[in-house]
Amino acid sequence: MPTTPDLSVAAWRKSSYSNNNGGNCVEVADNFPGLVPVRDSKDPGGPALIFPAGSWSAFIGTLKAPSV
Repeated sequence: MPTTPDLSVAAWRKSSYSNNNGGNCVEVADNFPGLVPVRDSKDPGGPALIFPAGSWSAFIGTLKAPSV
C-alpha cells in the first residue's frame, strides 16, 4: 500500500485561472514527483486529493481541449 506524502511541506499555488474571483479556486502542490496534491483554497487545512501526475495531466488536457 502506498504511503501518503507529508503535505505539511507542500508548496501550494493557486490555479492560474482563479483570477481573484473571491477565493473560489483550487490550489495544487508541484513539489511531489509523480503526484499532484489538490485542495480547496477556501479550506487550506481541510482534505486534499492526491492524483498520479499522469492522470492530472490527462484531466487538465481534457479541460483545455476545444469543445466540439
